[in-house]
Amino acid sequence: MEFSAVVTPPYVAGPLRLLPFRALMLAPSRIGDPSSARAFARPYRDVAARLTRWQQQGRISQDTETALYLHEYTAGGITIRGLVGLLDVSRSAHRAEDRAILPHEGIHPAQADDLADRMAEMQLNPAPILLVHHGPAPLRALLAGVQERTPDHEFTDRTDQRHRIWAIRDPAELAEIAAGLADEKALIADGHHRYAAYLRLHKRAPGGASDYGLAMLVDQEDTPLFLGAIHRVLSGTSLDDVCSAAQDVGISIHETSEEEAVAALGPDHLAATDGERWAVLNVAVPPDRTAVQLLHEQLVPSLPHGPRGTTYHHSVEDALAHARPGTAVAVLMPAPLVDRVLRIVRDDRLLPEKATSFQPKPSLGVLIRSMHDG
Repeated sequence: MEFSAVVTPPYVAGPLRLLPFRALMLAPSRIGDPSSARAFARPYRDVAARLTRWQQQGRISQDTETALYLHEYTAGGITIRGLVGLLDVSRSAHRAEDRAILPHEGIHPAQADDLADRMAEMQLNPAPILLVHHGPAPLRALLAGVQERTPDHEFTDRTDQRHRIWAIRDPAELAEIAAGLADEKALIADGHHRYAAYLRLHKRAPGGASDYGLAMLVDQEDTPLFLGAIHRVLSGTSLDDVCSAAQDVGISIHETSEEEAVAALGPDHLAATDGERWAVLNVAVPPDRTAVQLLHEQLVPSLPHGPRGTTYHHSVEDALAHARPGTAVAVLMPAPLVDRVLRIVRDDRLLPEKATSFQPKPSLGVLIRSMHDG
C-alpha cells in the first residue's frame, strides 16, 4: 500500500475519560500464540463470526459486567501496570490548553484509513493503544489499594509475559478514578495510527460505539515504560557524504574505532558507520530538542547524495546488518528522554517518524473490545 505524506493527527479535548467496558480475553494458552493472529486476519468481516466460534470452543471469553481493568504485565524483567478502558475521543480540541491526548509523531492518513476500515469490518479494537502520564498521587494510592486484592486473572502467556488483571467495578472507585483523570494529559506511547483511526471512525458515525477507542494508561511515576532508540539506515549515501553534511551544518564529527563510537553514544552523540568505517557526531542538542530532530532537520537535508530511503531498526545489530560502504550508512541513535518528549509536544511540536520505542508492550489478546457493546 502506498501511504501519503505524514500529517499531524487531530487532538482530543479533555476531560480525559476512560470508561468501563466488557472485555473479551483470549484463553491464556492462546495469548502470544502466533496462530491466534489468524483470528484477526482477512477477511475482516468474518472476524466477529470467528470469535463467536472461538467463544463456543472456550478459546475466548467475555466479561458479563463492565469494568475498568488494572492490567499488570511483566516482560524481560520490566513490570508495567496501566488502566485499560474506553478512551472518549468524541471531543475535538481547538486550543492547545484543551488537549487531553498528546501525539508525538505524525501519521500517514491512508494508513489511518486502512486501520479504521479494518476495525469497522471487525467491529473490534483488537488491542489498546498505549498512553503514558505522570499520574496524580491520590489516583496512584487508589490503584495501589486495588493491587492488594486477589487478581481476577493471573497467568503466564505463550511469550512468557506474566499477567495480573483486576476488574474495577465499585461505583465509588470508578468515580474517584474519573475525577483523578479529568485534568490529566497523556502522551501516546504506541498506537498513533490506531488513535487516528479511532478519530476517523468517530467522524464517520458519531454518537455511538465509535465515540470510544480502547486504551491503556500507564503511570510513568509508578511503572515507567522503557524508552528505547530507533536506529536509522540511510540508503543511497556514504559515510563521506555524512561527514560533509555534518561539516556544512556545523556538527562536529570525527572518525574513530567501532568500540569508541559505540561507547560515545549518548544524548548529544550519534554513531555513524558504513560497516567498515565509524564516526561520532556531536550534535549539541538544545534542552528543548532531541538528537533525532537535528538528524532529520539539519543533517539529512544537507547530504550531497540521497538518501534514497530510510529504514528503521530497533536493535543495533539489525541496523549494522544493513550498512554498506558507499551505499548505506547506519546511524545509531540515543534514546530520547520522556520528559523532553513531553516538553516538545506541549510546545505544539512533533518528533520525526519512528523517533521512540516504548517497551515492553503487552501481548495481543489480553484485553479486546467489541464495538457491538457500545
